[in-house]
Amino acid sequence: MTHVLFWDIDGTLLTTARAGVYALEQAAEDLLERPVSLQEMRTGGLTDAQIAATVLEAQGADAGPERVAEFLRAYESHLPSRLGWRQGSVLDGVEPILEDVAARPGVVSMLLTGNTPAGAAAKLSHYGLDRHLADGGFCADGDDREAIARRAWELAAERAGGELDAGLSYVIGDTPHDVRCAGTIGVRAVAVASGPFAREELEASGAWLVLDALPDPERFAQLLDLPPRADDGAAEPSVG
Repeated sequence: MTHVLFWDIDGTLLTTARAGVYALEQAAEDLLERPVSLQEMRTGGLTDAQIAATVLEAQGADAGPERVAEFLRAYESHLPSRLGWRQGSVLDGVEPILEDVAARPGVVSMLLTGNTPAGAAAKLSHYGLDRHLADGGFCADGDDREAIARRAWELAAERAGGELDAGLSYVIGDTPHDVRCAGTIGVRAVAVASGPFAREELEASGAWLVLDALPDPERFAQLLDLPPRADDGAAEPSVG
């Protein structure tokens, strides 16, 4: 059976140290032709489309689908350079777990993120995680998280060549929004208190499992009841 791990990006896999806000500010200035400060804006758990619409509405501008799409294209064009403006990083435990689960037959890691495809690619490339993750559910212009989750589930089923067992699949994120995503597609939510939400808030959101931080790979695999690594079995007997 296929086990699918749907990974959120910001606050779960990595932190940009809010470098993305600089790209958002430049996108807003491009569209509105005046400086816009977004340093106090809370973006945790919002999709890129929701952020774009919120910024435009707050500035009294048109926040229709076409304008949101225009904002997102400007944001995507500025993001790669702005990521170098702050000292972001991959979060502790992420790479060892991604490497470990890749060695477990039947375990598939995919993205389920509020980032647009281009935004996600820029972040994963900048922090060196693109070798682990590429496919999944992303924010298309105007999407909410529930639509993204359904698209990610459909893609995972397609890649698996048939139906998936929701009991063997998990959304791993750092916000109550990620927990709701898991509920949308009927899978378990693993909430990590590595982002802007405290453990108590994540527990109240109904997560199946709440972690203060990602554990070591073996403990992570035990908690999620993942199959053993391909190299964990006994050695093949010699022939002859």
